[in-house]
Amino acid sequence: MRSPASPHARQPPLLLFPPTHTHSSLFPASHSPLLPSPPPPRQVVAVQGRARSSRMTLPHFTAHTPMFMSVGTQGSVKGLTTQQLEELDCHVILGNTYHLQNRPGSELVAEMGGLHDFINWPRGMLTDSGGFQMVSLLHLAEITEQGVTFQSPVDGSTLLLTPEESIAIQNRLGADIIMALDDVVPTTANDPARFEEATHRTTRWIDRCLAAHSRPHEQNLFGIVQGGLDPRLREISMQVGSKRGRSGVGWGGVGWGGESGDDFWRVVSQCTAGLPAGKPRYVMGIGYPLDIVVCSALGADMFDSVYPTRTARFGVTLVPEGTLKLKNSIYARDFRPLDPGCSCMVCQRYSRAYLHNVVTRGAISSAAILVTYHNVAYTQSLTRGMRQAIEEQRFPEWVRNYLKTMFPKGDVPGWVRDAMAAADVSLEGVVAEDLPSPPPSTALAAAAAAATAAAAPSPAPPAEQ
Repeated sequence: MRSPASPHARQPPLLLFPPTHTHSSLFPASHSPLLPSPPPPRQVVAVQGRARSSRMTLPHFTAHTPMFMSVGTQGSVKGLTTQQLEELDCHVILGNTYHLQNRPGSELVAEMGGLHDFINWPRGMLTDSGGFQMVSLLHLAEITEQGVTFQSPVDGSTLLLTPEESIAIQNRLGADIIMALDDVVPTTANDPARFEEATHRTTRWIDRCLAAHSRPHEQNLFGIVQGGLDPRLREISMQVGSKRGRSGVGWGGVGWGGESGDDFWRVVSQCTAGLPAGKPRYVMGIGYPLDIVVCSALGADMFDSVYPTRTARFGVTLVPEGTLKLKNSIYARDFRPLDPGCSCMVCQRYSRAYLHNVVTRGAISSAAILVTYHNVAYTQSLTRGMRQAIEEQRFPEWVRNYLKTMFPKGDVPGWVRDAMAAADVSLEGVVAEDLPSPPPSTALAAAAAAATAAAAPSPAPPAEQ
């Protein structure tokens, strides 16, 4: 492990906020800190194959899954107001603990009554643990058993984020769902020993997070599954973690680490087949529409990413056929809306030609706002459409229509075909007849077997301790 190269390196690292400002001074604990978080009241509305539609009752809102959560890095989604997010029917938005602690600070947010009151958002909120940002964005971050040590981007001092500090910050912020700090390793890292270490450390850290969680009846604590691309380690992480009192489970390391589509869907399939059916399943960092559809077909419930809003700021819009790059000259005289089938305000009022004009004439800010609005509307329409299709028992047909639109020539990627086979979704009439079949793989056979086992009737599992 590298040591942070800082003039303060020999000094004990500072906690991310001063320990004299204790969480209990604002939120006195009247219960045992070891009491596990109760799972959010969750009603499964419908299941078809491995896909499922459900309602999750959070302290501030009843969220419907599958759902996509827009990312509000510092409590706000760039380009949109909370009123607009509510108009677009966003059920839950995500805040980044690391950025919120840097500015404006969790103490200030707590003084305002929590993040909901601070940003005037009446619906659900989720905050991440802060670990991903430090490992992925900051230089010279070091992970030890104590926590994550990193250099402050403000003054270069050495700071430390421990599992206890992460939970204390999130307790102050007051989101409906909070995440345990995990040991983050990209799936493409070529270090089996490091994955083994991260898997077991993540389990030890969830125990510390549970012990530190002082608002279990107000905030749902989700654990995280690690293990990289190693099925054995993922299984260990799931089995050991299932014995912990977590409200839901997320898994990371996929979707952003550069792994192949085959590796991506196999990890998702293993996790959805192996995690408790009665708790929400959260694939962290997933925002490409095709990925969301594949994960939903495999039984995942929740997704988040900056992709829809970040790509909008570059003039790229999401449509059923894929994306439109509005800077391209072909849209200069295209008077159609972005998506003729979309009912959002942007598609009802503006043409591709107008948006091309504002993007290419330097009016990036106004174009970014409009395209961001549409892209968020598109992701909400996508997940809403899947929910309705599952509830009406026509999800396979919905998937086939979606893929026909995105791949009109029938050239559906092999990894998507494999994933849909594991999800028991037939692609008959979608894939071109002359397209070669993907080669068989033991991973695919294992995933199909896991899916079959998961679908088989079984006695009710014992209550989790």
